[in-house]
Order: sequence, then C-alpha cells, then structure tokens
Amino acid sequence: MKAVISGTGLYTPPATITNDELVEAFNQFVELFNEEHAEAIARGEVTALQPSSTEFIEKASGIKCRHVVDREGILDPRRMKPYIPERSNDEPSVQCEMAVSAAKQALEQAGKTAADVDAVIVACSNLQRAYPAVAIEVQSALGIDGFAYDMNVACSSATFGLQAAVNSVENGAARAVLVISPEICSAHLNFRDRDSHFIFGDACTAILVEREEQTRPGQGFEILGTRLKTEFSNNIRNNFGFLNRTDESGVGKPDKLFIQQGRKVFKEVSPLVAQTIQAHLESLSLSPNDLSRLWLHQANLNMNQLIAKKVLGREASLQEAPVILDEYANTSSAGSVIAFHKHQDDLQTGDLGVICSFGAGYSIGSVVVRHR
Repeated sequence: MKAVISGTGLYTPPATITNDELVEAFNQFVELFNEEHAEAIARGEVTALQPSSTEFIEKASGIKCRHVVDREGILDPRRMKPYIPERSNDEPSVQCEMAVSAAKQALEQAGKTAADVDAVIVACSNLQRAYPAVAIEVQSALGIDGFAYDMNVACSSATFGLQAAVNSVENGAARAVLVISPEICSAHLNFRDRDSHFIFGDACTAILVEREEQTRPGQGFEILGTRLKTEFSNNIRNNFGFLNRTDESGVGKPDKLFIQQGRKVFKEVSPLVAQTIQAHLESLSLSPNDLSRLWLHQANLNMNQLIAKKVLGREASLQEAPVILDEYANTSSAGSVIAFHKHQDDLQTGDLGVICSFGAGYSIGSVVVRHR
C-alpha cells in the first residue's frame, strides 16, 4: 500500500515585521539598556550592548521579513516579546486555530473532508501546553473520528511527522493522516539577543497523507521513502520546561528561550544533511541528478546554498532549491513544507524532489517524493 501527499495548506499570520522595523526596535532597546547601565559599563562591570543592522541580518541569514502572530509587543523596546492573551479553556487555543485554518486548505486541495481522515499529528517545535494534546483539540475542532497525538523533534518535527503518517497509512492503521505544524516561533525567541533576534517568524502548515487508491490519477506526490537521523548536540537548545519552577534561580535566564552556537551548527549540520540526503537517494537507487527540486529547511540562506551544492555537486538555482525565508524567516518545522507548498505547481509527472528538514537534536528528516 503506497502513501501519497494529496494536499497541503498554509496559514500565514497577517502581521509582518521588516528588518528595518526590527532593527529600529532593537537599537532603541540597546540605547535604553546602555543608558540605564552607564555607570556599570564605565566601571567595566557590564558590557555595553551593540546595535544591529539590516545589512548584518541579510548577510548573516538572507532574511528580509517575517510574519508574526503579534508585532506590537515585539517592537516595543521595553517589552521585546509578542503579546498573546491567554484564552479560556472553552475557547480554541491559538495553535488549534492556526492548525484548523491550514488543515482545511489541505483538505480542500485534496478534495476530501474530515470524514475521510482517521488521524491528526500536530508536529512542531513548541507546544503551548503539556496536555491535553493540541492534536486532540484540533481533531475535535475538525470533526475527525479517529486518533491524534503531538510530537516534537524541533525543526524536523514535520518530516518526522510525515514518516509517522506514512507508517500509519501503509500499515492500514489510517486511511488518511493530517500532519500539522503550528509554529509560533516568535514566542521562544530572545528579541534582546543581537545574534538571533531576527531569526524566527510564525506560520502553520498542513499536509494530508493518504492511500494511493483513494486519490485521483495524477494527483499529488507519491512518497518513495523517508529517512530520519538524529545525533545529540547542545549547540541548539531551549531549557524551558515544567521543572523550571523547582529552581527559582534559573527563571528568566537566556537559556529558557532559543539559544544556539550558530557557527558550530553551520559547520556540523551542513555536511550531515547532505550526506543523509545522498545516502537516502542511493538507498532508493536514485542519484542527485534525478532531482528536480530540493525543498530544504528554511533557516539560513548560506546554509541551504551549501547543502544544495554538496548534494548536487554544483550550485543550485533558485528553481531547484526555492527560498521562502526571505519573506517568512525561519518557521522551524514549517519551513520546508512552506517551500513545498509554494513551489510545486511547475513540476511534471515523474519529477522527483526531496523535502528535508534539520535542526536541534541534531535531527534530520528526508522525504523523497515523485509527482504523480
């Protein structure tokens, strides 16, 4: 029994922040901090903060803009974090709302309804609560009769979720599975950190995976294979969790938000991703020359260009390795799926592509697909 991606959906928050706006707010914060700590800075007890710039951001990442759930709180130099009001338990959660919007698009594209789906996997880097599972809430909101669960493998959550969906479809556990990635990355980003304040944006993607015999001839993408790889590293980390309250000395520390050693990540992850893709292709008796498209995780333009070059053995064109991070920034696990969602219509029957994500863990997910 073969599994097919028959539909995709995307929820994009309406609010946006350009690099210029983000830099203006950050530099106002820097001025306020340096003024407040002027005497300590003069005594050498505190290090003065340095301003950011649009040029620095674009050179370092390729990011020009980002969509966010809330912009006012982020751009307030005295707050520097989104304002997302708590909702009552009787209201849909923020992630549920995003997920339902993306899921309905995926169902519509596939020509299916909730009655055709047996499972929901909410796969994302940050879940807004421990339980009940956001996936079960989404399942209920969509009216799906079946099962649902959450999973988190950081930026690789969507591709790991895809493999789980493929397994459920191919072993007969489900006719169709929705894999949904509601990423509110702005809520775990330290907007006071010059090295990372520009990295993330918010979005939600949805992918419908179903049995081939349930799809129309020529519809969607056949999943030829999936491959997962993990290797432990502390170079990308977020220590926020339920144990924080058991030691008050750690509350509010920088490690309770996103932190990374960017240069180490670039150096260590890039070759590992390229090797994983190449080995995956070889296991399917395919070569990089057979690929028409690389839908890569959208974290850093320089990193993606290097990975594509290592895989193909040459520079990749924007058509071969499309970029969406200039508009969306890094949306964690949603990034490669956004690229897939937006850059697939030009492909022809038989064209091959790889959806690949990579990030904290380290974790890498590779999904090879063929246009039907």
